[in-house]
Amino acid sequence: MSMPFIDLAAQQRRIRDKIDAAIAKVLDSGAYVMGPQVREFEAKLAEFGQAKLALSCANGTDAIALPLMAWGVGRGDAVFCPSFTFAATPEVVPWVDATPVFVDVLPETYNLDPAKLEAAIAGVKAEGRLTPKVVIAVDLFGQPADYPAIKAICDREGLKLIADSAQGFGCTLNGQHPLRWADVATTSFFPAKPLGCYGDGGAVLTNDATLWDLMDSYRVHGKAVGPDLAGKTFDHDPKYLNTRIGMNSRLDTIQAAILIEKLAIFAEEIQLRQAVADRYAQGLKGAVLSTPTVIDGGVSVWAQYVIEHADRDGLAAHLKTQGIPTAVYYPVPMHVQAPYARFPRGVGGLPVTEAKAETVLALPMHPYLGEADQAKIIDAIRAFNG
Repeated sequence: MSMPFIDLAAQQRRIRDKIDAAIAKVLDSGAYVMGPQVREFEAKLAEFGQAKLALSCANGTDAIALPLMAWGVGRGDAVFCPSFTFAATPEVVPWVDATPVFVDVLPETYNLDPAKLEAAIAGVKAEGRLTPKVVIAVDLFGQPADYPAIKAICDREGLKLIADSAQGFGCTLNGQHPLRWADVATTSFFPAKPLGCYGDGGAVLTNDATLWDLMDSYRVHGKAVGPDLAGKTFDHDPKYLNTRIGMNSRLDTIQAAILIEKLAIFAEEIQLRQAVADRYAQGLKGAVLSTPTVIDGGVSVWAQYVIEHADRDGLAAHLKTQGIPTAVYYPVPMHVQAPYARFPRGVGGLPVTEAKAETVLALPMHPYLGEADQAKIIDAIRAFNG
């Protein structure tokens, strides 16, 4: 019988009584949309992420789009991002009619390469067709990007910086969350994420109250918010005043209630994930091309545990016969997929991204992975002769 790749049921068994009670409270209240649990969760999320403010939304994709909309990013603007990522990262850029520019990653961490970013910005400026505006750094597989180096480039070039922490919320660098360097940090609460709900959800963390107000407007149909209403009076309910074109991107109250309970154990679960990662690193030493390298001073939340193997597909097939699931992130990089192939690539192309797509393999990873199951995985990998 196959073991789970991510065991969501184990966590649910641990806190099921609290989740049931939280859901029941929402059902009894009738406040199913933007109920009090939403604001409670936003406050607790901001505190955990070392932010002044958090804005919840319907999913992690909208979370990246909202700051772009609030900043007025649009036609003729360049947004720099990795190609070795999920589609949500570049997908939102054409939404606002801007242009994604794909940048290669570091071979050790799979995160945005600051040197390649610098070269890509210089190339765009030299061509003169686009105006550099935003960098989206992705905390891939759970660990922070090299934010001090990326932030220095953004400051020098006058660019906004988004930390896409869909896989990495809770990660730190020298004890600081990504918002220490970024203008906003975004995350996803998709169920498989380290902090996930039982549906879709997302959030944006920021220290900018004006930006929060704008994103709050955009997430609810461009509604009028505090600054729009200042000094004005209306004969009608201002909830029907729309001051900009927005979207419908609210986090359900039930999901917020569930996330409150999950956030309460999240710090401990990060530690449990680290223990699993440590056992993998020790057990797989010398058996694969590489085990994960975490940036100096970084703490990963281990959304995935990704190894590299010369016969990646053969190893995956072997593990499957042993009832061990695996996953490949990302076999087809974004810059070679049909909808994105027309967009610019950084100077020198993306050779690291293309090479890693052939060798990476993710193993089962979650806080409740037992030592016996993990020993089975390690033994099966070491026994592979491909």
